[in-house]
Amino acid sequence: MKFAHRTRGIVGAIAVVMSLALPLMLTLSSAAEARIGGRSSMGSRGARTFSAPPKTNTAPSAAQPFNRTITQPGTAATGAAGAGAAAKGGMFTRPGMGMRGGRAAGFLGAGLLGMLFGGGMFSGLGGLSSIIGLILQIGLIVIVARLAMSWWQRRKQGAASPAYANNAAGPATGPAPSQQAGFGSGFGFGSNAPAAAPLEIGPADYEKFEQLLGEIQAAWSDEDIGKLHELATPEMVSYFSADLAENKKNNDINKVSDVKLLQGDLAEAWREGETDYASVAMRFSLIDKTLERGTNRLVDGSETPIEATEVWTFARRRGSDWELSAIQQTGDEQA
Repeated sequence: MKFAHRTRGIVGAIAVVMSLALPLMLTLSSAAEARIGGRSSMGSRGARTFSAPPKTNTAPSAAQPFNRTITQPGTAATGAAGAGAAAKGGMFTRPGMGMRGGRAAGFLGAGLLGMLFGGGMFSGLGGLSSIIGLILQIGLIVIVARLAMSWWQRRKQGAASPAYANNAAGPATGPAPSQQAGFGSGFGFGSNAPAAAPLEIGPADYEKFEQLLGEIQAAWSDEDIGKLHELATPEMVSYFSADLAENKKNNDINKVSDVKLLQGDLAEAWREGETDYASVAMRFSLIDKTLERGTNRLVDGSETPIEATEVWTFARRRGSDWELSAIQQTGDEQA
């Protein structure tokens, strides 16, 4: 009897430790994804935030939906001028709460359910079968919640613009073929977009996009928030600031160097009111390493260059310069 009671106590303790350790493990695993953007998708693409940019030769895989955005389904962000609302939105818990927060909420919710049903925070963990039952319940809750959220987002967006189902946000184009040649190994701009362009993107714009790629990476590496404010929308700067603060909390510093554009394609370009948008697929190489703050001890990464393929969206108010408005990951990552 005492042995059985002791066994139940040990199993219960293990279950408690696992429930507390898993979120921490997930946090640590994501900490290695340290380069600017954290290898997640963030920002806003105006009215096309929930519409996938067209695939290109540079990024033949579909761009991933946004993990963090201030844009609500069925509404349009106001671009470079109106994105200042991000700075007022705190941690953007809806919909930008992120996977980390969702997992933590799942574990907390499981404990709260146990309390509501009168069994205590960790009730029912006295035996192995109860642990398995708890895991199954958590899995079912996660599945049901994700299905409900997906249904709600599709319902809010309406049939005209399903999230990442097709590019139904209207005509979007890149430059005419005569504008696409002569950019060497950098921006080739072989776009899949139609040739008839309501918004013309010229060589000077392409040069600016390549310049921003390097300058933003350098400002991130220097942790220069002031410089980032000059190069990106307030929404994007708010995400970068939060990520840099997390690095400082972990006593880490992410250093990015030798950023070189290898290939670029214009996915689409369009105008919304006074704001122009251009989504560009870029494949670039860089050295990405994370160091211990103060000692420069290597924590993650190496001196070996890696390649990344991302879709960057730039926005500008009429008469202003281009700013980074969004970063989306693709399935074309290369080590």
